[in-house]
Amino acid sequence: MQNPVTRAAPLLALAMAALPAAASAEATEADQTIIVTARTDTDAAEDRAAKTPGGADVVRHEDYADKSIVSLRDTLGFSPGVYLQPRFGQEVRISIRGSGLSRGYHMRGLTLLQDGVPINLADANGDFQELEPIFFDHLEVYRGANALRFGSGTLGGAINGVTPTGRTAEGIYLRGDMGSFGSLRGLVSAGVAAERVDIWGAVSADSSDGDRDHMRRRSLRFHGNAGIALSDSITTRLYASYNHIDQQLPGALTREEALTTPRKANAASIAGDQARDIESLRLQSRTSVDLGAARLDVGVFVNAKTLHHPIYQLVDQKSLDRGGFFRLDYASGAIEATFGGELRAGSVHSRRFVNIAGRRGARTFDAEQFARTASLYGELRLKPAEKLSLIVGGIYADGVRRQRETFNTGPVDNRARADFGAFSPKFGVLLDPMPGVQIYGNYSRSVEFPGFIELAQLTAFVPLAPQRAWTAEIGTRGTRGLLHWDLSLYRADIKGELLQYAVSADIPASTFNAAKTRHEGIEAALEITPTDWLRLRQVFTYSNFHFRRDTVYGDNRLPVVPRHVYRAELRLGGDALHIAPAIEWVLKGPFADYRNRARTSGYALLGFTAGMRVSDGIDAFLDARNVAGKKAIGDISAAIDVIAASAIYYPVERRAVSAGLRARF
Repeated sequence: MQNPVTRAAPLLALAMAALPAAASAEATEADQTIIVTARTDTDAAEDRAAKTPGGADVVRHEDYADKSIVSLRDTLGFSPGVYLQPRFGQEVRISIRGSGLSRGYHMRGLTLLQDGVPINLADANGDFQELEPIFFDHLEVYRGANALRFGSGTLGGAINGVTPTGRTAEGIYLRGDMGSFGSLRGLVSAGVAAERVDIWGAVSADSSDGDRDHMRRRSLRFHGNAGIALSDSITTRLYASYNHIDQQLPGALTREEALTTPRKANAASIAGDQARDIESLRLQSRTSVDLGAARLDVGVFVNAKTLHHPIYQLVDQKSLDRGGFFRLDYASGAIEATFGGELRAGSVHSRRFVNIAGRRGARTFDAEQFARTASLYGELRLKPAEKLSLIVGGIYADGVRRQRETFNTGPVDNRARADFGAFSPKFGVLLDPMPGVQIYGNYSRSVEFPGFIELAQLTAFVPLAPQRAWTAEIGTRGTRGLLHWDLSLYRADIKGELLQYAVSADIPASTFNAAKTRHEGIEAALEITPTDWLRLRQVFTYSNFHFRRDTVYGDNRLPVVPRHVYRAELRLGGDALHIAPAIEWVLKGPFADYRNRARTSGYALLGFTAGMRVSDGIDAFLDARNVAGKKAIGDISAAIDVIAASAIYYPVERRAVSAGLRARF
């Protein structure tokens, strides 16, 4: 018999949505007080999100400043609908609405951007470790087709990390923290601004031995930008980013090992000295032209990257991506419109060698790969009435993937090519029934082209089709009195979802197109702020992902993502002194396999952050995680079949404490 708490959990989000209706319809005296302040880039980002007829939110730096900021999990833990589970170090599983569900490495199904420019490679795959969250002023999260404004047509949507400028962060900012497992992390940034020129730059360094064996991490990063006002209506901003990341990989464990000896590393990871070492340089420019009722943004970018990746073999890749983009925004009266386009082209020299304790052995594969992804998108927003907006838009994308092998150990076709193209429309409605309250709905299509990881599973390409989905979404967000909420309910019917899929025993490839699957769920956030010294933040995600009448798996649940995840944080105190106990609760663990024969257990992790004002401009902070020392399984590599010896499980983070200082001059 199903646990009554489990049965009731999906109703939690509906109850959260009902709370605003219970709040007083009359604005409080505080609501009626008008305070005029200077608008920031973050305010503008929140205005854009408020015009979106679907799931979108903005995360400010102060929302996570007391954390030891290692990965995107530390920044987006309270962004509704974003599923983030740590695997080790900066490696996390990141998924929105089940995007990239079977991908237990790298990333698929999301567009990741920094300052509006994608860091994904031209084939749409990417390493999210190249986003350094400690640099960000704020993050923009657009779920699903709501990410059209970023040229994204993926199931998951887009995450854009926005860095400061010399105008938004003048002066010097220092940050440092140290903690468990030999962790040290530091940041130095500075910004200056003159009448027509501003410059900002930051350097971060990170070092940790990790909470598991063979998990040492070292990184050094730089990001900077310079803005120039060429005239009263034309501005240009130049950006540069550099990442040097060395990360040992401890690998996955068996279920028994993950629950009893979570510190140990996989024996094969140690024997092969498995690691993911990245060195990358990104350069980009953006020029903005004020045309009165319209604004034009035009830019170019180039990304150079090397990847040294000893795993089952030693993967050695050198890639060069380049591209450009434009975006025209128009607003006049009841009509607003957006039209834009993007082109990404990239070449990869991909080689594989026998892995001899992390060093190159005999060469097994050598190929030149080329990818191109281009898109044109547009959106029209009409206001037939003061409180009603109608939105229609679409994105057309096409892609090319080519591979020319120059060496391989087996008899294969030396050349392979795949071409893709698709149009994805979007329809939406946005209603503002009262001040501070919005109700929205949308219906949209998404299409994801396979990348080289899927196509080149063998040596010649595996015949794969794009992943296609139609998604319906309804929701509400707003602020009334002491309540702030965000609630989305969605259903995506998917054809050709890219999954690890058993076709037959004599076909060695693993990722194929499933026939039909469905992803549906609830993304809910509720913040209650009765006073300046008391704030309760909550997010709840309900995920029901399953096959639909599959010939092999029937209507089985898809693995990896649990059905219910709840997070809460209660902040007590003000800037002078505060403490914020928190909980992460997975009511029941997900299945590990497509046959639904193996399932993990639920868990609850307790932690807290704290902060205090040391003096004017100097703050101290404390971050304690898993204070009860809970042993549990946090993430899984999706499997077709599971046996006791299957090493597919990743333990949750062990108990850890870190403390640090922030100073601004």
